[in-house]
Amino acid sequence: MTTKPPYHHGNLREALIDAAYGLARAGGPDAIVVREASRRVGVSHNAAYRHFPDRESLLERVGERALAELAARMQRLIDRTDPDDRSLPAARARLRATGRAYVEFAIAEPGLFRTAFRAAGEHLGEGGSLPPGPFQLLSGVLDGLDRAGGIAPGARPYAEFAAWSGVHGFSTLVLDGPLGAIPAPEREAALDQLFTTIESGLAGRPPARGSPRAP
Repeated sequence: MTTKPPYHHGNLREALIDAAYGLARAGGPDAIVVREASRRVGVSHNAAYRHFPDRESLLERVGERALAELAARMQRLIDRTDPDDRSLPAARARLRATGRAYVEFAIAEPGLFRTAFRAAGEHLGEGGSLPPGPFQLLSGVLDGLDRAGGIAPGARPYAEFAAWSGVHGFSTLVLDGPLGAIPAPEREAALDQLFTTIESGLAGRPPARGSPRAP
């Protein structure tokens, strides 16, 4: 009697993540189902469970990839400002670039955006530390703003949370609230005002008119 050899896949784990990433892109975190990812790859769900014992473990990997894509978009926009320019206007432009990339990702990829922050919620909590990727970029940009004199003495602690809350709230209002229904020029003006308010709050001064936009 011969036994059928076990199924082998060149890289089944990554193939399943790819399939689940497509599900998330189309339908957000609730669309990630191990059985459906298995079907798309062409394996049994039992084979998939050897790599992902439950849905949450697959969701976590997809969320990490979505966060990495967001971070890459943020870095590309940040890099449009000369890295050797340590002036205050350049530091503010990098902060705006960070926020703009975040909002643009939410609008362009709502399914991945929602999935990324479902996963981020799983990581946030131990000592109040932020998960890697976008949050490390934001922290680095704020450190640069601080060195350039754009943050008032004593205002640097928890600035990540203040800036993050602003752009995340704005993104959520665009995706699921009234900001999604307003004309694009008005939404752009509102985003510009948000950046001005964040800058002014960090600097400890009233908002200045005509603040520069990110490149």
